Amino acid sequence: MKYFLESRNNPKLLTIIIPCYNEESVLPYLKDRLNRFLETLPTKTELIFVNDGSDDHTIFELVNWAKDDPRIQVVSLSRNFGHQIAVTAGMDYAKGDAIVIMDADLQDPPEVILEMLTKYREGYDVVYGQRMARSGESFFKKTTAWAFYRIMKILVHKDLPLDSGDFRLISRRCLDALNGLRENHRFLRGMNAWIGFPQTPVYYNRDPRVAGETKYPLRKMLKLAMNAAVSFSPLPLRFSLGLGIIVAIIGFAVGVYALFRAFQHFILQMPIVYNPGWATIVTLICLIGGSILISIGILGEYIARIFEESKGRPLYVVEFVKGKTIESKKK
Repeated sequence: MKYFLESRNNPKLLTIIIPCYNEESVLPYLKDRLNRFLETLPTKTELIFVNDGSDDHTIFELVNWAKDDPRIQVVSLSRNFGHQIAVTAGMDYAKGDAIVIMDADLQDPPEVILEMLTKYREGYDVVYGQRMARSGESFFKKTTAWAFYRIMKILVHKDLPLDSGDFRLISRRCLDALNGLRENHRFLRGMNAWIGFPQTPVYYNRDPRVAGETKYPLRKMLKLAMNAAVSFSPLPLRFSLGLGIIVAIIGFAVGVYALFRAFQHFILQMPIVYNPGWATIVTLICLIGGSILISIGILGEYIARIFEESKGRPLYVVEFVKGKTIESKKK
């Protein structure tokens, strides 16, 4: 897609949003790396750390850090709401002309933000990090991640970038558009692709975690994939329709074959082995019953999401805020 771009200056204020869940062992490395990196930024910066109901001492480390650094604001959620909701909470509190979303584990190098700012000055509203290599991860993790992004591109949006997580820079007008989307089951990468605006990648090599364990095992990746597929695409429903048509054709073919065998046995008196009925009946019951259960299950996922959206609950609940006094517009 071709974009009309207008160059602009660096943002007057850059907000960096960092969701944290049980990152106690990571924070000393993050603090040292960020303090050195922020000195190289050509713009004023605020840091918003969102504590997503951590079970360790993450919140104590963040509050102590905020006491020593006036640029830091800590938003602590009342429980673990999940990564996408935690990022949303940070977006609601952000005051910057542009924001950057990054994880605390330093797999996404903060130095890439300088390249993102270059693209921002060229006029792009979304600058996402696209991974060229993934260090410190198993073959299984790399394979499942590769498949995840390509399946999501098919199910979610044709413009969804491959091999790109939530590490990105977003302009204020793009952020305002995103904050207007308040669905409970959130897939921010897909929402970014859906709203449009000029978007471009910056390429980088992803580093291994500096400490701790990954917060996105296969189970959470599958859950995110399900949320993304059902929230953004009717393809699963269409898949169930297609499956039902295929099963109906197979059932019709089995029925024709059964009638043909019966015709051979009873009318033509051919010497064939004929077991009356049971195999055909069992086959048809399994095929039709299986297709019905699959279709009902997929339909149930959509109905469950309609039910949850209709309750109108807030996306998250804030326990307390430490640091800069900023009021949240939405929850």
